[in-house]
Amino acid sequence: MAKGIIGKKLGMTQIFEEDGKFIPVTVVLAGPCTVLQNKTEETDGYNAIQVGFGEVSEKNVTKPMKGHFAKAGIAPAEFVKELRLDAPSDLKVGDVIKADVFAAGDLVDVSGITRGRGFAGTIKLHNFARGPMKHGSKSHREPGSIGPMRSGPGGRVIAGKKLPGRMGGKNATVQHLTIAKVDAERNLILVHGSIPGANGTCVVIKETSKVTK
Repeated sequence: MAKGIIGKKLGMTQIFEEDGKFIPVTVVLAGPCTVLQNKTEETDGYNAIQVGFGEVSEKNVTKPMKGHFAKAGIAPAEFVKELRLDAPSDLKVGDVIKADVFAAGDLVDVSGITRGRGFAGTIKLHNFARGPMKHGSKSHREPGSIGPMRSGPGGRVIAGKKLPGRMGGKNATVQHLTIAKVDAERNLILVHGSIPGANGTCVVIKETSKVTK
């Protein structure tokens, strides 16, 4: 069964190896996570476990979620995520997943919501090239033609055209990262390199399913 856990991104720092080299790491407060629901192909059409992490005031929980937590007999959690699995899980409702599910050297995939950058133009959002910067140019940073809008009554902008818009705030996954260190006593996982999301946001750490060389 693939291993997985959810946690909160705390920020980046660096640690030193035995030979004196330092490596950049991202610190994640991972777990303890409590299993809220166990889903199988027979009952739900796919295999997964739903886990909760963190503490939250009951007044900040919606009525449907209050019932969901009450049914599982678990206190309300700040973050609730599903971990998709290839096979049914042996974990039961109420079981706890801790940071020691991983060890140093494990390869993982980390998912999170990227930082929101607000409204951005095509140069920043899609890496478009700018126009001429000479005095007579009128299209320094404009996207240029976006389609045959005036070619008869059927003129339109083709669906999926890259245009200015909101940048960031989307789910992203960085694959094949190495776990540098696990502090089981403080529920900390140190991941080599950077991971998506701002500090304080929820991230999902899963065992890499396939390693490409």
